[in-house]
Amino acid sequence: MTVIRAIVTDIEGTTSSISFVKDVLFPYARERLPAFVETHGDTPEVRHWLHEAAREDGLIEASRQEVIELLLRWIDEDRKSTALKALQGMIWREGYENGDYRAHLYPEVSARLHAWRGEGLHLYVYSSGSVPAQKLFFRYSEAGDLSPLFAGYFDTETGPKREQASYEKIAAAIGEQPAHILFLSDVVEELDAARAAGLRTGWLLRAPLAIPDAPRHPAYRQFDDIVL
Repeated sequence: MTVIRAIVTDIEGTTSSISFVKDVLFPYARERLPAFVETHGDTPEVRHWLHEAAREDGLIEASRQEVIELLLRWIDEDRKSTALKALQGMIWREGYENGDYRAHLYPEVSARLHAWRGEGLHLYVYSSGSVPAQKLFFRYSEAGDLSPLFAGYFDTETGPKREQASYEKIAAAIGEQPAHILFLSDVVEELDAARAAGLRTGWLLRAPLAIPDAPRHPAYRQFDDIVL
């Protein structure tokens, strides 16, 4: 069996519940986005991402209010926009730092991540959320600060999660042969793309999801079930 040297994990539905993102983080950012843009819109970082959002939608001369309305619509559509994710991450940072919430983790995740790191494996995250948002997620988790466990983070600036080329880029950035990397996700199309790039895969099917009789990828209920 090929030795696994690095593990790349998704977040939503894999390390953490989808409901935390959908029912806590998304509404928090949606409620605060208009005021955040109005009060921070002149800072270089926010101005950059507002411009990128307008450009992505083909808006040449857009008012600040038009961009706000665009971003709110994208939140409602769950659009995988790098600009939106970056702005959401800035708003979420304030929420984490203010103690408004802590990131949800499934019960076994923290101990298993510590164990894998203790065994010498290098851990990475690949999520549609921005890299800063990923770092906040694991820094302010219910299990404490897990950020020291991770060697790196990847988001959609690397590429879409359902495209083979994205995983080829990640393998190159990690510096490992794809066959030595295990990618964990709850989305089968992401796993298909990772496998096409040569990565090993693990399909997280948390209860109450049913595990198919003949799953397309090695399927697990929880991290503790994963055999490396």
